Amino acid sequence: MDSFSTLIRTASHEQHVEAEASTFMSDLLGGRLGVDAYARYTEQLWFVYEALEAAAGRLAADPVAGPFVRPELMRLDSLERDLAHLRGPRWRAGLTALPATEAYAARVRECAERWPAGYVAHHYTRYLGDLSGGQIIRDRAERTWGFAKKGDGVRFYVFEEITNPAAFKREYRELLDGIRADDLEKQRVVAECKRAFALNTAVFRGLGEEFPLSA
Repeated sequence: MDSFSTLIRTASHEQHVEAEASTFMSDLLGGRLGVDAYARYTEQLWFVYEALEAAAGRLAADPVAGPFVRPELMRLDSLERDLAHLRGPRWRAGLTALPATEAYAARVRECAERWPAGYVAHHYTRYLGDLSGGQIIRDRAERTWGFAKKGDGVRFYVFEEITNPAAFKREYRELLDGIRADDLEKQRVVAECKRAFALNTAVFRGLGEEFPLSA
């Protein structure tokens, strides 16, 4: 029988591919959009991570979500440094969430408050994604817009406290395999992972509408 981490990965594979293949992300990574589109995307991330990390302290003692709350993963400070670099010191004044981003952040908060195992689903899709595919985004952003390597503008993608990402991801998957949940609950967590990818894809769609490439 497949391990739970394998189950999650295979079950959400389709949504994962769909999110990565969104027109906005393809255009962004293909260097067809300006730095403003990248900054706008970074703003949307702020809302999602604010929802994830505002709950972290409270969930640290939770038997289900607690083991996943790791200080070395926290992204909000790095995001804020990136936004100050991209938008200037008054970045907060112009910060707005797309409707899709509001829905995504609201779902993260709802899980954090009522369903710790659901929070784990969102935690997994975001942070493990940042450690993996996020590195491609960092590399492209550095080359496309000339950010300093691992410097301001791309700090969100730099996990300074994780010296061995492969080992960390392995450890994280072991935590998933040992999650305190029965089979029915695990199915619900898998479904929430799919929902997380769908919410993320909706954000890309919204960004794509804001930054259409002229035909």
